[in-house]
Amino acid sequence: MINTRQNDVLKAIIEEYIKTARPVSSKSLCKKFKCSSATIRNDMAMLENVGYLEKTHISSGRIPSEEGYRYYVDHLMEPKDITGSDMLKLQTIFSNKQLDINDAISQSLEIIADMTNYTSVVLGSSAKDNTLKKVEVVPISESKIIAIVITDKGHVENKEITLSERVDSKEVMKATELLNKMLVGTPLTEVGSKLEYDIKPIISNYVKNYEVLYNAFYEALSNFTEEKSVKFSGKVNMLKQPEFDKVDDVKNIISKFESKDIVNKIEGTDNEVKVYIGKESEFDDNVTIVKTKYKTPSDEGTIAVIGPKRMEYERVVTLLEYIKKNIEENSNEEK
Repeated sequence: MINTRQNDVLKAIIEEYIKTARPVSSKSLCKKFKCSSATIRNDMAMLENVGYLEKTHISSGRIPSEEGYRYYVDHLMEPKDITGSDMLKLQTIFSNKQLDINDAISQSLEIIADMTNYTSVVLGSSAKDNTLKKVEVVPISESKIIAIVITDKGHVENKEITLSERVDSKEVMKATELLNKMLVGTPLTEVGSKLEYDIKPIISNYVKNYEVLYNAFYEALSNFTEEKSVKFSGKVNMLKQPEFDKVDDVKNIISKFESKDIVNKIEGTDNEVKVYIGKESEFDDNVTIVKTKYKTPSDEGTIAVIGPKRMEYERVVTLLEYIKKNIEENSNEEK
């Protein structure tokens, strides 16, 4: 059990280390606490004994341990109001009625990545829970098209398809009109069978080269991904942190950003904003993830901020709470 002053010393060390990324010495705390260097050293030794502080080497000051950060978040961190400048930037997004809620979520997380210099991520729902809203096609040449699949929950996927034969662009558009007429509103899990049993028997009545176009659209639509939609902002921000200044560390964190299995572990299970430090994150032992679930009338998912364990916890928690509140309020307005 640590006493009140040791609580204050630990809080001061963690907040100083968050700012500077440099070990904190007893001498630097004497003036703040109006006591001798020996007294502060004793407090620091006690905090090290209980596992809240660590030494980087014998002559250095102390840095927080993973347990120290957890104690700070659970017992010492003080709630902070969102600053006026941060609020203004985010209000600009949520007050823009031209944006749908999913775009507002994505843009607000982009702003957080810029403001904090951390990495933000939005994990939407799985595409298998969506229904088809629209199919758009962009002909690139007579033998290549890009199919754009849009769902009712705002999921968008582009697929570049090479046609087995050259097809006139007008025929491509006729086939696209047929698909939209017959498939809009169909659950994505049922699109393949509807193509096979409803569209295949009649497509020859509408377009030439129907076999080529049918095969192309079947490829684009029947194997629609069942993975969750994921959008990162500020991936490179992690590389600006001194904790990730070694090549191996950079390679490690980038590979995890690219791994779908590991990224899926970011998915939230709690409706409150929660902090997961180091090993708790199940992502990387050297990061903290602050995350929460969100729910809109058309989607649900997770918003999260990933940074070093030396994170501005109070600010990040406040920002995510503010965004979650605005998501819920603006979603209710859209109903």
